[in-house]
Amino acid sequence: MPQEFYERLGGPDSVPAIIISVGIILMAGFLATRLTKLLKLPNVTAYILTGVAIGPFCLGLIPTPVISGMSFIPDVALAFIAFSVGEFFRLDTLRENGRRVVVITLSEALIASLFIFILAYFILGLGLAFSAVLAALASATAPASTMMTIRQTHAHGDFVDTLLPTVSLDDVVSLVAFSVSISLATASAGGTVAAGDILLPIAFNLLLIAVGFVFGYLLRFLMQKRSDDNRLIIAVALLFGICGIGAALDVSPLLGCMVMGTVYINLTDDDKLFKQLNYFSPPILLLFFVHSGMNFRIDALFDIGSAVGEIPLIVIGVLYFFVRILGKYAGAWLGCFAVGKDRSVRNYLGLALIPQAGVAIGLVAMAARIIGGEVGEVLQTVILASSILYELIGPGCAKLALFLSHSYGEEELAVAASPSEPPRVESLRDQLLQIEAAIASEESSRTEEERAFNEAAGEQYSVSDYMRRYRKFINRR
Repeated sequence: MPQEFYERLGGPDSVPAIIISVGIILMAGFLATRLTKLLKLPNVTAYILTGVAIGPFCLGLIPTPVISGMSFIPDVALAFIAFSVGEFFRLDTLRENGRRVVVITLSEALIASLFIFILAYFILGLGLAFSAVLAALASATAPASTMMTIRQTHAHGDFVDTLLPTVSLDDVVSLVAFSVSISLATASAGGTVAAGDILLPIAFNLLLIAVGFVFGYLLRFLMQKRSDDNRLIIAVALLFGICGIGAALDVSPLLGCMVMGTVYINLTDDDKLFKQLNYFSPPILLLFFVHSGMNFRIDALFDIGSAVGEIPLIVIGVLYFFVRILGKYAGAWLGCFAVGKDRSVRNYLGLALIPQAGVAIGLVAMAARIIGGEVGEVLQTVILASSILYELIGPGCAKLALFLSHSYGEEELAVAASPSEPPRVESLRDQLLQIEAAIASEESSRTEEERAFNEAAGEQYSVSDYMRRYRKFINRR
């Protein structure tokens, strides 16, 4: 039925078919979030499941040529994710916890990768290239779910100051490991592995970092005295430029865009641009995750005798799911112990590092495109299946870690434990502080749309007031 409909429009690769397909993807993803919102599940889960439902392996509402033509979407989505992550790499914060955070990040990322490599290569007997790529992907963490939970709970303290740079930096570790592993995979497919096949992608990533550094300075220069519309146009143009350079070099744009965001925020301290991009990026991220879901083959989970071994993919996926959690927790604990972190950070940091979605899904989509064939499809199937599970339990585990580490809720406990009534002056002061906190809480509980509307209304009121005074002045004359 869908195939006949698209044929009447001029074929599945015609312009009407492509436009209608994009509309179906956006609307289906939106409707799915209405259901997951009731179940208190993240939007990422809704998008991936929507892609599975409307994709060619289920309802088949989207034609295969349209799905193939959207292969550039992961690169663009990764660019927006990476640029937003760069906002959290402020030098003043890194100076305070820089060395400790690097040690913790290397520990949790590399130990998780090591656990997965041992599982895949030595225990399950999978291929070297496949095991290396899967291990590299295991180090990545989804910062979006963690940051969303922190904003909802208004958490703060040493645990949060350690967690935020850690979930951002481990994506850098994952990128470097991915560059090496994907080079190993492509070289081994040709039968030989040379040193240049591994070193060249690393050199390309370093080049992209330099490009991101230059683009960060250029962004600062171009943003001076620009309107909001032009600021958005310039930022998107530079992000697309890094994406194009990365695609030409067959490397991920993540590092370059992350560096560009880091340079810009440290030069200008301007977080308004990041908020503007957050308004612009949701449709792109929706297309990205739904597109990933459309490439997810449920039937492949139960296949035996695939290109990577004789073990069903569902077994590989389940083992990957649990072993990665174990590696993240053990690595975070050892890293915190090595730098002397408090027990509240050491015991619960690993719980907050469980989510895995955006970066890992983007990288595996790139791996499937570069490697191709059945091996690429198998990698994508394993990562997508585990990402759905991670997004189901990840936000809850992150919130539990924030609560157990006393990163939120301490004020209420302190008031309840007060042994005696404070003096009158101190009581008045405390009441004023509580009123200020209530006002701040009400303001922070507003959505981004409400705050943007209030800001626009304020600007409109200022313009109207100015015009009213101007007319009075003219009338007097």
